[in-house]
Amino acid sequence: MTLSLPASIDQTLKLLEGQNYLADRALATVLYLALKLKRPIFLEGEAGVGKTEIAKVLAGGLERALIRLQCYEGLDVGSALYEWNFAGQMTEIRIAEAEGVSDRARLEEDVFSERFLIRRPLLEALEPHDQGAPVLLIDELDRTDEAFEAFLLEILSDFQVTIPEIGTIRAETPPIVVITSNRTREIHDALKRRCLYHWVDYPSAERELDIVRAKVPGVHARLSSEVVGFVQALRGQELFKAPGVAETLDWAAALSELDAVALDPAMVSDTLGVLLKYQDDIERMRGSQTGKLIDEVRSRLAAGA
Repeated sequence: MTLSLPASIDQTLKLLEGQNYLADRALATVLYLALKLKRPIFLEGEAGVGKTEIAKVLAGGLERALIRLQCYEGLDVGSALYEWNFAGQMTEIRIAEAEGVSDRARLEEDVFSERFLIRRPLLEALEPHDQGAPVLLIDELDRTDEAFEAFLLEILSDFQVTIPEIGTIRAETPPIVVITSNRTREIHDALKRRCLYHWVDYPSAERELDIVRAKVPGVHARLSSEVVGFVQALRGQELFKAPGVAETLDWAAALSELDAVALDPAMVSDTLGVLLKYQDDIERMRGSQTGKLIDEVRSRLAAGA
């Protein structure tokens, strides 16, 4: 049985919360409209802010299949859409030759039939699914080139694709498309026009604390507050890569495993590799700078208590 789509923004918020994803109303509004209008949603933001998780949450909350196309430099149509099973085709041809089959037209039609078609994520997303239209995640589109973007336009506009040997395959029900980008390069306007857009920013301190409590429930209350305060302060430093929410959760879990109940300068220095992913950033934050930030965080928390 296919679950119905949320009928309001409030229901969309509840769907997200039901999957432990704490979103603001602006994001819930864009998601609701994307589902209602059957439009792809294009999510941009820094790495680790939860863009990919949104597709997973939608798939889980709606009980739909999640089909993920992980983008990378050099991604081509064969890897994204379909390929032919050449080994199977050659075997079929050899068997036909051994059996004396002389009808080349029939043989060609047979070897280029759907049974030799290897469906990649984009083609799989256009196929019917028992649970309803799947969630198609096109993750980190900015890693690909402009040629691949241009190839996506037909799919995002008409939810169809043409395979020369078979013909046009069109989705009976459009998939729920979520496209993410870390903005390492600009995505062309032609693709953005086909989508609803939302910038996924770092959460406020209050929301990030709620996220930590929901995702890592065993963390001591004081520790979770200090972890969030420290990470929020870190994002104001001149770092090559500021930590995202994913790193906040990893760090909170790591410190909890070490039985910490509050931030300690030595333990923070020893575990910065969980939070920061570049050596220059780690070296910049070690020593007196770490202790200074901890003191600032505690002063801020005491003032707000």
